[in-house]
Amino acid sequence: MAVLKDAEQDFKPQKKQTSSDEDDKRRKKMIPGGLMKAVIRPGGGGDATPSDGDQIIYHSTVRTLDGVVVESTRSEFGGKGIPTRQVLGKSKMILGLLEGIPTMLKGEVAVLKMKPELHYGEDDCPVSVSDSFPKDAELNFEIELIEFSKIKARTRNCVVTEDLGVLKKVLLEAQSWENPRDLYEVKARIAAKSGDGQPLQSHMLAEPILFTYGKSEVPKGLEMGIGTMSRGEKAVIYVRSQYLSQNPLMPSLAGLEEVHFEVELIHFIQVRDVLGDGRLIKRRIKDGKGEFPMDCPLQDSRLRVHYKGMLMDEKKTVFYDTRVDNHGQPLEFSSGEGLVPEGFEMCVRLMLPEEISLVTCPLIMHMTSLPAKVPEGAHVQWEIELLGFEMQKDWTGMNFRAIMDDVEKTKGTGNRLFKEGKFTLAKAKYEKVLREFNHVNPQDDEEGKEFGNTRSLLNLNVAACYLKMGDFRKSIETCNKVLDANPVHVKALYRRGMAYMAGGDFEEARADFNKMMTIDKSSEVNAKAALLKLKQTEQEVEKKARKQFKGLFDKKPGEISEVGVDDKGKETITENHDDDAQEPFISSQEERDGDGDAPQAPPPPARMGSFSRLLTSGMNLFKSLGVDRCAIL
Repeated sequence: MAVLKDAEQDFKPQKKQTSSDEDDKRRKKMIPGGLMKAVIRPGGGGDATPSDGDQIIYHSTVRTLDGVVVESTRSEFGGKGIPTRQVLGKSKMILGLLEGIPTMLKGEVAVLKMKPELHYGEDDCPVSVSDSFPKDAELNFEIELIEFSKIKARTRNCVVTEDLGVLKKVLLEAQSWENPRDLYEVKARIAAKSGDGQPLQSHMLAEPILFTYGKSEVPKGLEMGIGTMSRGEKAVIYVRSQYLSQNPLMPSLAGLEEVHFEVELIHFIQVRDVLGDGRLIKRRIKDGKGEFPMDCPLQDSRLRVHYKGMLMDEKKTVFYDTRVDNHGQPLEFSSGEGLVPEGFEMCVRLMLPEEISLVTCPLIMHMTSLPAKVPEGAHVQWEIELLGFEMQKDWTGMNFRAIMDDVEKTKGTGNRLFKEGKFTLAKAKYEKVLREFNHVNPQDDEEGKEFGNTRSLLNLNVAACYLKMGDFRKSIETCNKVLDANPVHVKALYRRGMAYMAGGDFEEARADFNKMMTIDKSSEVNAKAALLKLKQTEQEVEKKARKQFKGLFDKKPGEISEVGVDDKGKETITENHDDDAQEPFISSQEERDGDGDAPQAPPPPARMGSFSRLLTSGMNLFKSLGVDRCAIL
């Protein structure tokens, strides 16, 4: 019998171990003569041995030194006939197996003689046994190492679940990397065996099965394992009982502790809930060329598509077909410019060249006008074929003049989108240019001045978009980028003042408008118009506040007056109501475009009353105390 000497001194594993800190501490408990090994049958699988992170499958029979069987996985000794499957370094194991199995070859049978400190008699042993188990005795563990394979978290051979209830071993690797996800339509061949190797149900020799991923049409653990596979991959997926949910594929799984599924993933059809709420569904009906998503037109591009638009009625009425209604010519458009329905464009951006997809949408999203034959609010479906696309110009190698000409075109598109009220799309255009500006280097002072002015205007256009979108804080932050570079930029002061006013920061807005006039006398007309708008907004706030506070000082201590609304829609005073009355600010005057001008000349400003001054002071006090959210609007 070969003796395994003190592991800390002489034992050298054949492969580098990558164990956890906890297992390292346990290995230090090895005692001289505590673990001995006798080889009964040599292995026949080469000279490789298991290491931490490997999945191991083995039979074990535990005997006393007198030969009495204590426990076994083998059916001839009272076990279930199902070998043990664990992951070295992850599964809970007794110390003797943790040290002894890494010395074994595939197919080897050996006896590991262990002192109590090396099996269940170990202090704080992570594996529990019954009270009748002789854990204080020296025992012989007969181990047959059936096989082992590399298993790593979320890789080709992988631990699918952290509790090791689902593991995967790859038999044939795939060439692609895309995996099935919820709603994908999957086609696969599947064979199933129980843990002891008995066939359960086989589709390998019959037609492949079809199922929708995420719909619980196959056992839960099997579905989770298939979710780590790629098209063309073959693998064995080991699933334990807690993941063997009831399902149409295998309705009878009761009493099984483990099932081994041999799977060949033949194909899957990409089905995407693009918005995540079921409104916009994209179903790929013909694969395109390339790898998803690297070869998709995710960035703004010039696109060429054929499409057929259909109503979601019984007849699937076609309301437009480019091959018929456009003389066979494809539709060409630039993405990111709002020229096609939003849902249509979102799905085309997720397509590969030559792909055909069916896009279903319950409403025509953001269309400027409805096509003929399409009633308002209709459910529609598009069959789209992406013929190809061209990315926008790369500025690399272009001279400064050519770059600025391209900038003017993009800015012009953004201004058009702004006028059409498509503020998100307009902002994306301006921001794209600003990102690209990080790689532009003007060569002289004249180019530098033009570059700086253009960047300031683009930032102010972004600020205008944020203002229209109601994000006043972002609008102010964007204006600050311009003012940091040029503190006397009149247009930036004006736009920041408008954002301050819209956000209720009246004193800050007033300061910006007044500063405009001190910097540039020609801006007085615009500044005074803005100040008038500010005064009107404050008066509206004061008016609402008067109603809010009406009768407040007539109440006894502890009583609260609030503004309510009666059955006729008129504001009334109600008692003991602790919700804040929130009303929107009057919106600022519409700006004409992304480079919009200020309002027209104002009439003479009105005088501020004492109540207004008191109210403004009170609001500023609240804000200084950090409770501005409680301000009455």
